[in-house]
Amino acid sequence: MNLRPANPLDPYFLTLQDELLQEELAEKGVIDVFALPSTSYPKIALFHGDITRLKADAIVNAANSQMLGCFVPGHHCIDNAIHSGAGLQLRDECAKLMAKQGHEEPAGSAKLTKAYNLPCRYVIHTVGPVVKIRPTSKEENQLASCYLSCLKMAESMGLKSIVFPCISTGEFGYPKKEAAKLAVETVDSYMVEHPDCPVVVFDTFKEDDCALYNELLS
Repeated sequence: MNLRPANPLDPYFLTLQDELLQEELAEKGVIDVFALPSTSYPKIALFHGDITRLKADAIVNAANSQMLGCFVPGHHCIDNAIHSGAGLQLRDECAKLMAKQGHEEPAGSAKLTKAYNLPCRYVIHTVGPVVKIRPTSKEENQLASCYLSCLKMAESMGLKSIVFPCISTGEFGYPKKEAAKLAVETVDSYMVEHPDCPVVVFDTFKEDDCALYNELLS
């Protein structure tokens, strides 16, 4: 799945793939985001675990600028997890979007696709900034724009829930503490100005990320 380029998909293969992915999802178990406990922020929840288990209107994928998913087998990035859980149809749809666009995806914007074999309805893809040493003001604005672009996309679609991972804090090198603080502040400010915006879930996979968000949201 990682190595295969976006080419036409055989219906028989897709049937077998979808059956397998649905079996794997059933084994992992699906969690409804509206069953998660709220934090001190009424419309913000925190989940520590696998984002591909969450039943929400949309989950956010921290993508790269090619927007085709991860091509490294077994790589522990969220891009890989989401594409692997969705199936090869997701790479195919992303490839069509990028071919129509004609250039790489800029940092801070958002693209919406179907979710295929994931329990959510949609995947919103956003590309975060790559940080070399310390975040510049430009990179801070780009990261904030990731959250704002996804929220605006979700609100324009009438979605009721959206799940954010820790954007840019893995391979892209954004310091975790600064990224978490910016994420919470950006989402909170948006909610104040847009009271009808979707419920937001911050998904953390690693213990240190979970501790950071627990502190910020308590």
